[in-house]
Amino acid sequence: MSMSFSDYYVTHRTRKGNFLNQIDQLIDWVPIEKTIAQHYAPASDVTGRPAYSGLLLFKMLLVGIWNGGLSDESVEDMANANLHVMRFLGLDLEDDVPDHSVLSRFRTRLTAAQAWDDLLEQINQQIQALNVTVKAGYHIDASITHSSRKPKTKPAYEVVNDREDRDDETGAQANMKVIETSQPGVDTEARWVKKGGKFAFGYKQHTLVDDNGLVMAVETTAANQHDSKSMLDLLDKAAVKPGCRLHADKAYSSQKHREALKTRGIKNGIQDKAARNKPLTPRQIQRNRLITQSRYVVERTFGSQVCWFGSKILRYCGLNKAHAWHILQAIAYNLKRLPRLFIQSLVIQKNAALIHASRAARSKS
Repeated sequence: MSMSFSDYYVTHRTRKGNFLNQIDQLIDWVPIEKTIAQHYAPASDVTGRPAYSGLLLFKMLLVGIWNGGLSDESVEDMANANLHVMRFLGLDLEDDVPDHSVLSRFRTRLTAAQAWDDLLEQINQQIQALNVTVKAGYHIDASITHSSRKPKTKPAYEVVNDREDRDDETGAQANMKVIETSQPGVDTEARWVKKGGKFAFGYKQHTLVDDNGLVMAVETTAANQHDSKSMLDLLDKAAVKPGCRLHADKAYSSQKHREALKTRGIKNGIQDKAARNKPLTPRQIQRNRLITQSRYVVERTFGSQVCWFGSKILRYCGLNKAHAWHILQAIAYNLKRLPRLFIQSLVIQKNAALIHASRAARSKS
Protein backbone atom coordinates (compact mmCIF):
# COMPACT_ATOMS: atom_id res chain seq x y z
CA MET A 1 0.00 0.00 0.00
CA SER A 2 1.44 3.38 -0.98
CA MET A 3 2.18 5.99 1.66
CA SER A 4 0.81 9.49 1.15
CA PHE A 5 3.07 12.51 1.65
CA SER A 6 1.21 13.53 4.81
CA ASP A 7 1.47 10.00 6.23
CA TYR A 8 5.22 10.03 5.56
CA TYR A 9 5.46 13.46 7.17
CA VAL A 10 3.68 12.38 10.35
CA THR A 11 5.80 9.21 10.57
CA HIS A 12 9.03 11.11 9.96
CA ARG A 13 8.27 13.80 12.56
CA THR A 14 7.40 11.45 15.47
CA ARG A 15 9.95 9.82 17.78
CA LYS A 16 10.13 6.03 17.47
CA GLY A 17 10.64 5.71 21.24
CA ASN A 18 7.51 7.68 22.05
CA PHE A 19 5.22 6.00 24.60
CA LEU A 20 2.30 5.74 22.18
CA ASN A 21 4.53 4.08 19.60
CA GLN A 22 5.77 1.63 22.23
CA ILE A 23 2.20 0.66 23.10
CA ASP A 24 1.40 0.09 19.43
CA GLN A 25 4.35 -2.30 19.19
CA LEU A 26 3.40 -4.26 22.32
CA ILE A 27 -0.39 -4.53 21.89
CA ASP A 28 -2.20 -6.34 19.09
CA TRP A 29 -5.25 -4.14 18.54
CA VAL A 30 -7.06 -6.60 16.23
CA PRO A 31 -8.77 -8.66 18.99
CA ILE A 32 -9.55 -5.42 20.84
CA GLU A 33 -11.22 -4.03 17.73
CA LYS A 34 -13.24 -7.24 17.30
CA THR A 35 -14.47 -7.05 20.90
CA ILE A 36 -15.51 -3.40 20.44
CA ALA A 37 -17.28 -4.25 17.16
CA GLN A 38 -19.58 -6.64 19.03
CA HIS A 39 -21.10 -3.58 20.74
CA TYR A 40 -20.32 -0.67 18.41
CA ALA A 41 -20.41 -1.14 14.65
CA PRO A 42 -22.53 1.61 13.05
CA ALA A 43 -22.35 1.81 9.24
CA SER A 44 -22.64 5.59 9.24
CA ASP A 45 -22.85 8.52 11.62
CA VAL A 46 -25.86 10.77 12.24
CA THR A 47 -25.08 12.82 9.12
CA GLY A 48 -24.84 9.77 6.86
CA ARG A 49 -21.03 9.79 6.54
CA PRO A 50 -19.08 6.53 7.12
CA ALA A 51 -18.79 5.94 10.87
CA TYR A 52 -15.47 6.12 12.68
CA SER A 53 -14.05 2.81 13.86
CA GLY A 54 -14.64 1.79 17.44
CA LEU A 55 -10.90 1.21 17.92
CA LEU A 56 -10.15 4.81 16.93
CA LEU A 57 -12.64 6.10 19.49
CA PHE A 58 -11.35 3.72 22.17
CA LYS A 59 -7.81 4.95 21.60
CA MET A 60 -9.03 8.54 21.85
CA LEU A 61 -10.50 7.81 25.27
CA LEU A 62 -7.17 6.34 26.38
CA VAL A 63 -5.31 9.40 25.09
CA GLY A 64 -7.60 11.62 27.16
CA ILE A 65 -6.90 9.66 30.33
CA TRP A 66 -3.13 9.45 29.73
CA ASN A 67 -3.04 13.23 29.43
CA GLY A 68 -4.57 13.95 32.81
CA GLY A 69 -8.20 12.99 32.30
CA LEU A 70 -9.02 15.43 29.50
CA SER A 71 -12.54 16.38 28.52
CA ASP A 72 -13.86 15.00 25.22
CA GLU A 73 -13.47 18.46 23.66
CA SER A 74 -9.80 18.60 24.70
CA VAL A 75 -9.19 15.11 23.33
CA GLU A 76 -10.62 16.24 19.98
CA ASP A 77 -8.27 19.26 19.98
CA MET A 78 -5.25 17.09 20.84
CA ALA A 79 -6.06 14.61 18.06
CA ASN A 80 -6.08 17.53 15.61
CA ALA A 81 -2.82 19.09 16.80
CA ASN A 82 -0.49 16.42 18.25
CA LEU A 83 1.46 14.33 15.71
CA HIS A 84 2.19 11.54 18.21
CA VAL A 85 -1.50 11.21 18.98
CA MET A 86 -2.41 11.40 15.31
CA ARG A 87 0.00 8.56 14.51
CA PHE A 88 -1.31 6.46 17.42
CA LEU A 89 -4.88 6.93 16.20
CA GLY A 90 -3.93 5.93 12.66
CA LEU A 91 -4.93 9.30 11.21
CA ASP A 92 -3.34 11.27 8.37
CA LEU A 93 -3.18 15.05 8.30
CA GLU A 94 -6.06 15.25 5.82
CA ASP A 95 -8.33 12.89 7.82
CA ASP A 96 -11.29 14.19 9.81
CA VAL A 97 -11.07 13.76 13.57
CA PRO A 98 -14.18 12.55 15.43
CA ASP A 99 -15.74 15.38 17.37
CA HIS A 100 -16.47 15.24 21.08
CA SER A 101 -20.13 14.26 20.60
CA VAL A 102 -19.11 11.10 18.71
CA LEU A 103 -16.71 10.23 21.51
CA SER A 104 -19.44 10.74 24.11
CA ARG A 105 -21.92 8.55 22.23
CA PHE A 106 -19.30 5.81 21.86
CA ARG A 107 -18.61 5.80 25.62
CA THR A 108 -22.34 5.72 26.35
CA ARG A 109 -22.92 2.83 23.91
CA LEU A 110 -20.21 0.64 25.44
CA THR A 111 -21.31 1.55 28.96
CA ALA A 112 -24.88 0.49 28.21
CA ALA A 113 -23.55 -2.77 26.74
CA GLN A 114 -21.38 -3.34 29.87
CA ALA A 115 -18.44 -3.98 27.57
CA TRP A 116 -15.61 -2.36 29.54
CA ASP A 117 -14.79 -5.38 31.72
CA ASP A 118 -14.28 -7.51 28.60
CA LEU A 119 -11.84 -4.95 27.21
CA LEU A 120 -9.83 -4.94 30.45
CA GLU A 121 -9.68 -8.73 30.30
CA GLN A 122 -8.52 -8.61 26.66
CA ILE A 123 -5.74 -6.16 27.48
CA ASN A 124 -4.66 -8.20 30.50
CA GLN A 125 -4.47 -11.38 28.44
CA GLN A 126 -2.00 -9.70 26.11
CA ILE A 127 0.03 -8.32 29.01
CA GLN A 128 0.14 -11.79 30.52
CA ALA A 129 1.40 -13.20 27.19
CA LEU A 130 4.34 -10.78 27.47
CA ASN A 131 5.30 -12.38 30.84
CA VAL A 132 4.64 -9.13 32.70
CA THR A 133 1.70 -10.10 34.92
CA VAL A 134 2.69 -11.61 38.29
CA LYS A 135 -0.05 -13.98 39.43
CA ALA A 136 1.56 -15.44 42.56
CA GLY A 137 0.07 -12.78 44.81
CA TYR A 138 -2.90 -10.43 44.71
CA HIS A 139 -3.81 -7.34 46.71
CA ILE A 140 -7.25 -5.86 47.25
CA ASP A 141 -8.47 -2.48 48.48
CA ALA A 142 -11.07 0.21 47.81
CA SER A 143 -10.84 3.91 47.02
CA ILE A 144 -13.48 6.64 46.94
CA THR A 145 -14.27 8.52 43.72
CA HIS A 146 -16.01 11.80 44.47
CA SER A 147 -19.08 12.84 42.53
CA SER A 148 -19.31 16.46 41.45
CA ARG A 149 -23.13 16.16 41.54
CA LYS A 150 -23.47 16.22 45.31
CA PRO A 151 -26.33 17.94 47.17
CA LYS A 152 -25.83 21.68 47.54
CA THR A 153 -27.64 21.77 50.86
CA LYS A 154 -27.30 19.63 53.96
CA PRO A 155 -28.36 16.15 52.78
CA ALA A 156 -31.10 14.15 54.45
CA TYR A 157 -28.91 11.05 54.38
CA GLU A 158 -27.92 8.75 57.16
CA VAL A 159 -24.16 9.10 56.63
CA VAL A 160 -22.23 5.85 56.93
CA ASN A 161 -19.04 5.88 58.97
CA ASP A 162 -16.65 3.73 56.95
CA ARG A 163 -14.74 2.13 59.82
CA GLU A 164 -11.88 -0.25 59.08
CA ASP A 165 -12.97 -2.72 61.73
CA ARG A 166 -16.50 -3.32 60.40
CA ASP A 167 -16.89 -6.52 58.42
CA ASP A 168 -19.72 -8.26 56.62
CA GLU A 169 -21.10 -10.11 59.62
CA THR A 170 -24.55 -9.85 61.24
CA GLY A 171 -25.86 -6.31 61.62
CA ALA A 172 -23.46 -4.71 59.16
CA GLN A 173 -26.09 -4.39 56.43
CA ALA A 174 -28.43 -2.56 58.78
CA ASN A 175 -25.64 -0.09 59.52
CA MET A 176 -25.29 0.59 55.81
CA LYS A 177 -28.89 1.79 55.47
CA VAL A 178 -29.30 5.12 53.72
CA ILE A 179 -32.23 7.50 53.80
CA GLU A 180 -32.54 8.75 50.21
CA THR A 181 -33.38 12.27 49.22
CA SER A 182 -34.22 13.89 45.91
CA GLN A 183 -32.61 17.16 44.89
CA PRO A 184 -32.34 18.65 41.37
CA GLY A 185 -29.04 17.88 39.64
CA VAL A 186 -27.88 15.41 42.30
CA ASP A 187 -26.42 12.03 41.34
CA THR A 188 -29.13 9.83 42.83
CA GLU A 189 -27.00 6.66 42.69
CA ALA A 190 -24.05 8.13 44.63
CA ARG A 191 -23.96 7.98 48.43
CA TRP A 192 -22.37 9.72 51.40
CA VAL A 193 -19.67 8.11 53.51
CA LYS A 194 -17.53 9.37 56.39
CA LYS A 195 -13.92 8.24 56.13
CA GLY A 196 -11.00 9.49 58.18
CA GLY A 197 -13.27 12.07 59.79
CA LYS A 198 -14.18 13.62 56.42
CA PHE A 199 -17.43 13.40 54.47
CA ALA A 200 -17.40 12.18 50.85
CA PHE A 201 -20.16 11.78 48.29
CA GLY A 202 -19.69 9.39 45.40
CA TYR A 203 -18.66 5.84 44.61
CA LYS A 204 -16.15 3.21 45.65
CA GLN A 205 -13.65 1.68 43.29
CA HIS A 206 -12.96 -1.85 44.58
CA THR A 207 -9.76 -3.05 42.93
CA LEU A 208 -7.73 -6.26 42.75
CA VAL A 209 -4.10 -5.93 41.60
CA ASP A 210 -1.23 -8.35 41.02
CA ASP A 211 2.22 -8.13 42.64
CA ASN A 212 3.25 -5.50 40.08
CA GLY A 213 0.21 -3.37 40.94
CA LEU A 214 -1.45 -4.02 37.57
CA VAL A 215 -5.25 -3.96 37.81
CA MET A 216 -6.79 -7.40 37.33
CA ALA A 217 -10.43 -6.63 38.18
CA VAL A 218 -12.63 -3.73 39.29
CA GLU A 219 -16.02 -3.51 40.98
CA THR A 220 -17.88 -0.22 41.48
CA THR A 221 -20.42 0.45 44.22
CA ALA A 222 -21.97 3.41 45.97
CA ALA A 223 -19.55 4.93 48.50
CA ASN A 224 -21.54 3.66 51.49
CA GLN A 225 -20.97 -0.02 50.70
CA HIS A 226 -18.35 -1.59 52.91
CA ASP A 227 -15.01 -2.51 51.33
CA SER A 228 -15.33 -6.24 52.00
CA LYS A 229 -18.63 -6.71 50.14
CA SER A 230 -16.98 -6.96 46.71
CA MET A 231 -14.08 -9.25 47.58
CA LEU A 232 -15.50 -12.53 46.27
CA ASP A 233 -16.81 -10.88 43.09
CA LEU A 234 -13.31 -9.55 42.38
CA LEU A 235 -11.78 -13.00 42.88
CA ASP A 236 -14.30 -14.44 40.41
CA LYS A 237 -13.68 -11.70 37.82
CA ALA A 238 -9.92 -12.17 37.96
CA ALA A 239 -10.22 -15.99 38.03
CA VAL A 240 -7.73 -16.20 40.90
CA LYS A 241 -6.36 -19.74 40.95
CA PRO A 242 -5.64 -22.02 43.94
CA GLY A 243 -2.19 -21.58 45.44
CA CYS A 244 -2.13 -17.79 45.08
CA ARG A 245 -2.10 -15.52 48.12
CA LEU A 246 -4.55 -12.66 48.69
CA HIS A 247 -3.40 -9.68 50.77
CA ALA A 248 -5.93 -7.31 52.32
CA ASP A 249 -6.31 -5.07 55.36
CA LYS A 250 -8.41 -5.93 58.39
CA ALA A 251 -11.57 -4.47 56.84
CA TYR A 252 -11.80 -7.75 54.89
CA SER A 253 -11.34 -9.96 57.95
CA SER A 254 -14.34 -12.19 58.62
CA GLN A 255 -15.11 -15.86 59.11
CA LYS A 256 -17.00 -15.87 55.81
CA HIS A 257 -13.94 -14.71 53.88
CA ARG A 258 -11.54 -17.05 55.66
CA GLU A 259 -13.76 -20.00 54.79
CA ALA A 260 -14.20 -18.79 51.19
CA LEU A 261 -10.44 -18.53 50.66
CA LYS A 262 -9.90 -21.98 52.17
CA THR A 263 -12.58 -23.48 49.91
CA ARG A 264 -10.97 -21.90 46.84
CA GLY A 265 -7.47 -23.00 47.84
CA ILE A 266 -6.28 -19.37 48.06
CA LYS A 267 -3.74 -18.54 50.75
CA ASN A 268 -5.02 -16.13 53.39
CA GLY A 269 -3.06 -12.88 53.54
CA ILE A 270 -5.84 -10.86 55.20
CA GLN A 271 -4.81 -8.95 58.31
CA ASP A 272 -6.18 -10.19 61.63
CA LYS A 273 -8.70 -8.04 63.48
CA ALA A 274 -9.08 -7.73 67.22
CA ALA A 275 -12.43 -8.70 68.72
CA ARG A 276 -14.12 -7.49 71.87
CA ASN A 277 -12.19 -8.75 74.93
CA LYS A 278 -9.81 -10.56 72.58
CA PRO A 279 -6.84 -8.37 71.60
CA LEU A 280 -4.35 -9.42 68.97
CA THR A 281 -1.42 -11.59 70.05
CA PRO A 282 2.16 -10.39 69.40
CA ARG A 283 2.37 -12.91 66.56
CA GLN A 284 -0.79 -11.52 64.94
CA ILE A 285 0.51 -7.95 65.29
CA GLN A 286 3.77 -8.93 63.59
CA ARG A 287 1.82 -10.74 60.83
CA ASN A 288 -0.28 -7.61 60.23
CA ARG A 289 2.88 -5.52 59.88
CA LEU A 290 4.31 -7.89 57.29
CA ILE A 291 1.06 -7.80 55.30
CA THR A 292 1.07 -3.98 55.43
CA GLN A 293 4.58 -3.94 53.93
CA SER A 294 3.46 -6.12 51.00
CA ARG A 295 0.25 -4.17 50.31
CA TYR A 296 1.94 -0.96 49.17
CA VAL A 297 1.41 -1.99 45.52
CA VAL A 298 -2.35 -1.46 45.61
CA GLU A 299 -1.93 1.91 47.37
CA ARG A 300 0.60 2.84 44.69
CA THR A 301 -1.93 1.94 41.99
CA PHE A 302 -4.57 4.25 43.49
CA GLY A 303 -2.03 7.02 44.08
CA SER A 304 -0.69 6.82 40.53
CA GLN A 305 -4.18 6.94 39.03
CA VAL A 306 -4.90 10.10 41.01
CA CYS A 307 -1.55 11.69 40.11
CA TRP A 308 -1.55 10.74 36.43
CA PHE A 309 -5.23 10.79 35.52
CA GLY A 310 -6.90 13.14 38.02
CA SER A 311 -9.14 10.24 38.97
CA LYS A 312 -10.67 11.41 42.24
CA ILE A 313 -13.40 13.60 40.73
CA LEU A 314 -16.03 11.94 38.52
CA ARG A 315 -17.36 13.94 35.56
CA TYR A 316 -20.22 11.53 34.91
CA CYS A 317 -23.45 10.71 36.70
CA GLY A 318 -24.60 7.22 37.67
CA LEU A 319 -23.14 3.91 38.83
CA ASN A 320 -22.60 2.42 35.35
CA LYS A 321 -20.76 5.49 34.09
CA ALA A 322 -18.63 5.54 37.24
CA HIS A 323 -17.71 1.91 36.59
CA ALA A 324 -16.83 2.71 32.96
CA TRP A 325 -14.50 5.47 34.21
CA HIS A 326 -12.86 3.10 36.71
CA ILE A 327 -12.28 0.42 34.06
CA LEU A 328 -10.89 2.90 31.54
CA GLN A 329 -8.48 4.13 34.22
CA ALA A 330 -7.44 0.54 34.92
CA ILE A 331 -6.74 -0.11 31.22
CA ALA A 332 -4.86 3.19 30.87
CA TYR A 333 -2.83 2.47 34.01
CA ASN A 334 -1.85 -1.06 32.95
CA LEU A 335 -0.81 0.14 29.48
CA LYS A 336 1.11 3.13 30.84
CA ARG A 337 3.24 0.84 32.99
CA LEU A 338 3.60 -1.88 30.34
CA PRO A 339 6.70 -0.68 28.41
CA ARG A 340 8.87 -0.36 31.53
CA LEU A 341 7.62 -3.64 33.00
CA PHE A 342 8.23 -5.38 29.66
CA ILE A 343 11.87 -4.21 29.59
CA GLN A 344 12.32 -5.30 33.22
CA SER A 345 10.90 -8.71 32.32
CA LEU A 346 13.36 -9.07 29.43
CA VAL A 347 16.27 -8.16 31.73
CA ILE A 348 15.15 -10.71 34.32
CA GLN A 349 14.83 -13.41 31.65
CA LYS A 350 18.26 -12.54 30.24
CA ASN A 351 19.90 -12.66 33.68
CA ALA A 352 18.21 -15.98 34.43
CA ALA A 353 19.52 -17.40 31.15
CA LEU A 354 23.06 -16.20 31.95
CA ILE A 355 22.91 -17.76 35.41
CA HIS A 356 21.66 -21.04 33.95
CA ALA A 357 24.44 -21.04 31.31
CA SER A 358 27.06 -20.28 33.96
CA ARG A 359 25.90 -23.14 36.17
CA ALA A 360 25.84 -25.49 33.19
CA ALA A 361 29.41 -24.53 32.30
CA ARG A 362 30.61 -25.09 35.89
CA SER A 363 28.95 -28.49 36.06
CA LYS A 364 30.78 -29.61 32.90
CA SER A 365 34.18 -28.40 34.12
